[in-house]
Amino acid sequence: MDGTTGTGKTAGGNGATNGHGQGNGHDGGGFDPRHNSRTILEGNSRAGARAMLKGTGYTDEDLSKPIIGIANTWIETMPCNLNLRRLAKHVKDGVRAAGGTPMEFNTVAISDGVTMGTEGMKTSLVSREVIADSVELVGRGHMFDAVIGLGACDKTLPGLAMALARLNVPGFLLYGGTIMPGYHNGKEVTIRSVYEAIGANEAGKMSDAELKAIEDVACPGAGACGGQYTANTMAMVMEFIGLSPMGTASAPAIDPRKDEIGRRAGELIMDLLHRNVRPRDILTRAAFDNAIAGVAASGGSTNSVLHLLALAREVGVELTIDDFDVISRRTPLIADLMPGGRYAAADLDTAGGTGLVAQRLVTAGLVDASLPTPTGQTFGEAAATAVETPGQDVVRSASDPIKESGGLVILKGNLAPEGAVIKIFGYERLHHSGPARVFDSEHTASLAVADRQIKDGDVVVIRYEGPKGGPGMQEMLGVTAALIGQGLGGSVALVTDGRFSGATKGLMVGHVAPEAQVGGPLAAVREGDTITLDIENRRLDVELSDDELRARLGDWTAPPARYTSGVLAKYAALVSQASEGAVTRPPEGSL
Repeated sequence: MDGTTGTGKTAGGNGATNGHGQGNGHDGGGFDPRHNSRTILEGNSRAGARAMLKGTGYTDEDLSKPIIGIANTWIETMPCNLNLRRLAKHVKDGVRAAGGTPMEFNTVAISDGVTMGTEGMKTSLVSREVIADSVELVGRGHMFDAVIGLGACDKTLPGLAMALARLNVPGFLLYGGTIMPGYHNGKEVTIRSVYEAIGANEAGKMSDAELKAIEDVACPGAGACGGQYTANTMAMVMEFIGLSPMGTASAPAIDPRKDEIGRRAGELIMDLLHRNVRPRDILTRAAFDNAIAGVAASGGSTNSVLHLLALAREVGVELTIDDFDVISRRTPLIADLMPGGRYAAADLDTAGGTGLVAQRLVTAGLVDASLPTPTGQTFGEAAATAVETPGQDVVRSASDPIKESGGLVILKGNLAPEGAVIKIFGYERLHHSGPARVFDSEHTASLAVADRQIKDGDVVVIRYEGPKGGPGMQEMLGVTAALIGQGLGGSVALVTDGRFSGATKGLMVGHVAPEAQVGGPLAAVREGDTITLDIENRRLDVELSDDELRARLGDWTAPPARYTSGVLAKYAALVSQASEGAVTRPPEGSL
């Protein structure tokens, strides 16, 4: 984006087309705010389209204005997105007040927290692709002039971002907000607390009544999971990368401020439209670097690696898994947020919000402050508006960090030639070597953990749960939290080609690539093999010679696909490896 910050200049050279390769049909000079909708709504030949829309209540006046798609991920299957129907109302009010016509539509969402530990968990990452595909389809089909995406739970924000990148019409994202923490015995608890309590209960360290008491208070209302888990991490990412207005994400879902944030977002999308600022103008390599720095500084979710790699591929930005390690090494961990820290996401809002983290990094010269944001301000200007609450200790200064480097670490070695991801908070041991305990599914591993079969020093290996093998790369929070609940978090490691919840902590290595299903080295590991994690040297290895690994893999046969029809089978056939973002793409040679 060549310096467009509210000047009225056409950004990115897109003024002549609508983002789908069609002319805008506008004879006047400058950019036409109805660059898409004229095609579908203007002229006698489009009377049928107008008639259909009048049947839903729109008037001639409504249909003569720019049409703004409101892509909503509201769903009644979780608290995360439960407030988005209300938020959408205020967004639409803002659009109308600013001279546009909103058209709301919905797409799917899957709750990781609800489906965790079941076959249903395999659908979660797949839903990111379905969200992106479905929003793209509606946007292309109905030719909206601009789009706002409303998201909350883990896969909704990256899925919406991918759709905006494909459509490349003026647009941005609005986060529904975090859930408030619950309280048990005077301490904050979140959904992670429940999963750890399950492990403690299975180990005989917690009564059924105590588990029930934590279950009853951990999720007190609407909003996404309450630590710097995946949803809140991706909300911060979208502010840092420039796809959400700075300061809109931090307010909790039930906070009355959300109504005004929604209304102002509706007004802002009209301003963005008139300025013709598009996602591809925003999503530069420097913007991705800022986003990764935000994740590293806040101890954010390892899932951000998958999602940012996927988004980069949508816009043709060269980003590799190794870049996350480079940026994390130079970025201090400054936010004391769960799961590794003390505070919930709502506490970050009280301290000064996402903008305060951005402000700290701008002051330290660790991000590019010149990059654009949806409001027309630069990143640095937007960060400067954050107001720190006196006496807060949620966000430290970069000169007095919790840890000198960020939480994201990329490991490579003979078990992960293409990379693996681990999150380090600073208190973990940096070396672990132990015998492999090998499981060919998350379910069998869970049974073994529940049966107390895992001992101090073990390295739990869970394979055939990668993008293709799972399929869907399900999260392992049930297993990891159970290990912690049993008191093994400081003495056991876990390695998987699946992935982890943002709530996971401990020596838990995920995203191992290539995965076992495609013949990655993880497929060759046998019970009792010694696996070594060397965090300082960024290594993940099994103590086998290259010749022995080749010999074992030469005798290996891929297990049959777990699904042979339906969406999971299609996903497995099209998905790439985790080191490439686990994106779906046409088979090689098909285009």
